[in-house]
Amino acid sequence: MIADLAFYVAAVPAVILTGLSKGGFVGLSSLSLPILALVMSPVRAAAIMLPILIVQDVVSVWVYRRNWDARNLAILLPGATAGIALGYVFAARVSDAAIALAVGVISVTFAVRRLILERRATIRQKRADVPSGLFWGFVAGFTSLIANAGGPPFQVYIMPQRLPRDIFVGTGVIFFAVVNWIKVPPFIALGQFTRANLLTSAALFPLAVVSTWAGVLLVRKVASQRFYTIVYLLLVVVGLRLSWDGLKGVW
Repeated sequence: MIADLAFYVAAVPAVILTGLSKGGFVGLSSLSLPILALVMSPVRAAAIMLPILIVQDVVSVWVYRRNWDARNLAILLPGATAGIALGYVFAARVSDAAIALAVGVISVTFAVRRLILERRATIRQKRADVPSGLFWGFVAGFTSLIANAGGPPFQVYIMPQRLPRDIFVGTGVIFFAVVNWIKVPPFIALGQFTRANLLTSAALFPLAVVSTWAGVLLVRKVASQRFYTIVYLLLVVVGLRLSWDGLKGVW
């Protein structure tokens, strides 16, 4: 098990943000892996987070088990599977510095989109359609494997449909619960499910469960817009730092 204090200083807020995301604040988990990537390899950070995500999924799937949209899942999951496969190839063939750079660029891109572009755009209600669903599912699968950042592309596709809140949250919960299990074989193939990594994940399970329940309880009571704004601003800062470190490593 990891004994480095710096790791837990990063891991505790990362797990809490992921739990809040699983509980209903969709998108907050985008900050989790970039925070951990500041203190360790991004691939190892993602491997430690994956069992935690699966434990959190148990809570969130139970809560939202009756609130999800089958058509959207049927469209998104094939693309996500292909994206995860490409993410595995990417993670297996490139350096940690290149992955850190990719995580940084993805983080900044999605945070800026959330903070600026989406606020200025006029969103027209759309129906779930196959071409865009396959594309954004692919992007969500790829970014989920290498950066645990599948939430933003999922939102880009699903939000214009203006689904009821619980259906929106529940569809995301079921989608990422399935995606997380699809990610297990690639991380086994990458050799990341070591004894130390799994024990570290297990040590964080209680915090993962508590933070997920907190998200479930708070999502119906808290006006989250300002909270999201702060998180995405932090994501820009962390993403820029990772991009800089990745550029130096690649160079």
